[in-house]
Amino acid sequence: MSLRPDGLARQLEKPLAPLWVLHGDELLTLEAADAVRAAARRQGFDERETLVVDKNFRWNALTLAAGNLSLFGGAKLVDLRIPTGKPGRDGGDALQRYAAALPDGTVTLITLPALDWTTKKTAWFKTIAEAGIHIEFEAPPRERLPAWIAARLAAQQQSAPNAALEFIASHVEGNLLAAHQEILKLGLLHGEGELTMPQVEAAVLNVARYDIDMLRQALLAGDAARCARLLDGLRGEGMPAPLVLWAIANEIRTLALLRGGADSGQPLAALFKAERIFDSARQQGCRAALSRLARPALQTALLHAARIDRMVKGLVRGEIWDEFLHLSLRLCRR
Repeated sequence: MSLRPDGLARQLEKPLAPLWVLHGDELLTLEAADAVRAAARRQGFDERETLVVDKNFRWNALTLAAGNLSLFGGAKLVDLRIPTGKPGRDGGDALQRYAAALPDGTVTLITLPALDWTTKKTAWFKTIAEAGIHIEFEAPPRERLPAWIAARLAAQQQSAPNAALEFIASHVEGNLLAAHQEILKLGLLHGEGELTMPQVEAAVLNVARYDIDMLRQALLAGDAARCARLLDGLRGEGMPAPLVLWAIANEIRTLALLRGGADSGQPLAALFKAERIFDSARQQGCRAALSRLARPALQTALLHAARIDRMVKGLVRGEIWDEFLHLSLRLCRR
C-alpha cells in the first residue's frame, strides 16, 4: 500500500504492518525510519537486527535474521538497508521470495535512497512495495524550501524574516541534510523567538550541493538568477565543462523537437511520450519553457551551443563558463 509522507504519523499509531519500504531524500527517509523504529519499540518489538547490503552481503542473512527467535522472547524488527538502491539479481529474487512469505512476529523495515523510474519499474521493487507500506520521500522543490525551513524553525520555537529564509535556502539548496543541521545549529546558538538577518548570515555556512539536474530545472523554469548561481557553483566544484555543455545542449535539442512537433499540430502528450518524458515535474518545466521560446530562439541557442563545443575542443578561443551563462540567459528570456 502506498502512503503519503504526511500520513506516516497516523499509520504508526496503529499496529505495525509486517513490511515497510521507505525511499527518497536521505534526511526525510532517515527521519521516517527512526519513527518506524520508535513505534516498533513502543509496540513490543524488543530486538532489532540491522542488515546493510554491500558487495559482500549474502542474501540468506535476511531469511536467517527473520527466522531467528528474539533473544528476549519478544517480537523482532529486521532493519534492512540497501544504500545503493541496487540489490542485484540475487537480491531482487531474494526480496521477492521474502515479501511473498513474510515471517510472523517480525516487522521488516527496508530503506533505500532516491530511486530512478527504471528501478521503480523492476519486479522486485513492485513486489515489496505492494506487499507492505510503501512511502516515497521527496525533498521540497526550491520554491518551497523557505517554507520548509520556516516549519523546521517553528518546531524549535524560532522564526525568521522572509529574506533570512531565502538566504538559508540559497545556501543549503540540494542538501536537505545540511539544511537540517544548519537549522539545529541556529537553535543551539540562539534562543526562542525571531532570528535576525545578521544572526542567520553569521551562522549559516554555504553547504549547497549543485548538480546538473538543478541547472536543467532552472533553465526550463527560466530562472536566470538561479542559473547564474548554479553555474558558479558547478564551476567551483570542478564540474567538467563537457558535461555541463551536454546537459544544456540536450535540453535545447529536446525543446526544439517539442517545439517543432507542437508547431505542426501534434499534442504535447504524444510528444512527451515520444521523447520519453514521463516525470510530471519535467513535463511542467517543458511546458513553461515552450511558452516563452519560439523555434528561431531555440535554433539560435543550438548554434550557440555548437560554438561552445568548439571552445571546449580548443578550436575557438573564448571563456567557456561565461558562454554558458550567456546561453542560459538566452534560454531564460521570453
